[in-house]
Amino acid sequence: MNTFTIVLLVILGVLIVAMIALYFFGKKAQKKQEEQQAQIEASKQTVSMLVIDKKRLRLKESGLPQMVIDQTPKYLRRTKLPIVKAKIGPKISIMIADEKIFEQIPIKKEVKADISGLYIVGVRGIRGHLDTPPAKKKGFFKRMFSKKEK
Repeated sequence: MNTFTIVLLVILGVLIVAMIALYFFGKKAQKKQEEQQAQIEASKQTVSMLVIDKKRLRLKESGLPQMVIDQTPKYLRRTKLPIVKAKIGPKISIMIADEKIFEQIPIKKEVKADISGLYIVGVRGIRGHLDTPPAKKKGFFKRMFSKKEK
């Protein structure tokens, strides 16, 4: 056999083993995520809150309790999280928002939010609707092409 074909067969074998391993790790991670989601759904509460500020901050800069920072894995401590500063009753709290709803949260408005611990899971407007976020500006090329079409 040619050495080139042997090298290709070895690489193909390694790729197949890697794909099988990723399949099983992915299935395991999906089960774990579903369990966590079920726990969040079981412990969520609806509260009325006044959103003061929202930003994407690193965990150390966020102002979260030290116990929360210590419990997070080391590889997640450098990532930026969607942090929301809100007044819930007489107390100002710092909470972590879900990535899906972070853009929907209005600033300096009162909202009804579904929270689970320090985690904001869902948001509804106090009057039943939320203000839509402002439309993003079109880029240079999109403006030029839209002018061309008109």
